Amino acid sequence: MRGVPVWSHDGIICTGETYKKVVKLTFGKGASLADPSGLFNSSLEGNTRRAIDIREGDVLDAKAFKALIQAAVAENLRSSAPKSRSQGSGVRGQESDKVRKGKKVVLLSGGNPQIAKGYGDAPVQAYIAAMPGWKSELGKRLDALIVGAVPNVYKAVKWNSPFYGIEGQGWFLGIHCFTKYIKVAFFRGASLRPVPPGESKQKEVRYLDLHEDDPLDEAQFSAWVKQASQLPGERM
Repeated sequence: MRGVPVWSHDGIICTGETYKKVVKLTFGKGASLADPSGLFNSSLEGNTRRAIDIREGDVLDAKAFKALIQAAVAENLRSSAPKSRSQGSGVRGQESDKVRKGKKVVLLSGGNPQIAKGYGDAPVQAYIAAMPGWKSELGKRLDALIVGAVPNVYKAVKWNSPFYGIEGQGWFLGIHCFTKYIKVAFFRGASLRPVPPGESKQKEVRYLDLHEDDPLDEAQFSAWVKQASQLPGERM
């Protein structure tokens, strides 16, 4: 890997690449590693690799990163060790699978999933999957509508909430779970037409609160999303 830093221990652990706005640390066997802190925020679908994208201002959890490195070394050692007939089967194999899946997501006040800060689609999908009850299906529906309206949408999870924006231009929408409803925040909602119904103490922000039996006007929602993506975004 000419020109690319490579860290190894009994095999490659990870590689480092620098881009204009991000430093990418790619773990070759990332899909096999437990990541309870949610450090991995980038991946190639169907691939064994997982990556940590680090942007200016990000703070990496040093303790969690050290644990991830140790897990990667252990995985290299396990992969290179001679396999016995019983390895990977029975109770021990089941326990290993549970570890790789990571800890169960904690639900905070109002049933809002606690998901570590991360950029890209992966942490957003983790949040949606952890939304309790009917909210998860609605979360999938909202996410699909947003992507359909803005194919180049940029995603992240911050403060235990999915954010949607345009890279380099800021965020235009956020989602948050409450006990009885999902709140969609349009950060420049006052400039949308028609204006979303939920008022805010912040002059520019407008909300759309969705309860379990509320109908969702998909055409109107998509129109709001498209309008919102064309307005100046919030820098958060």
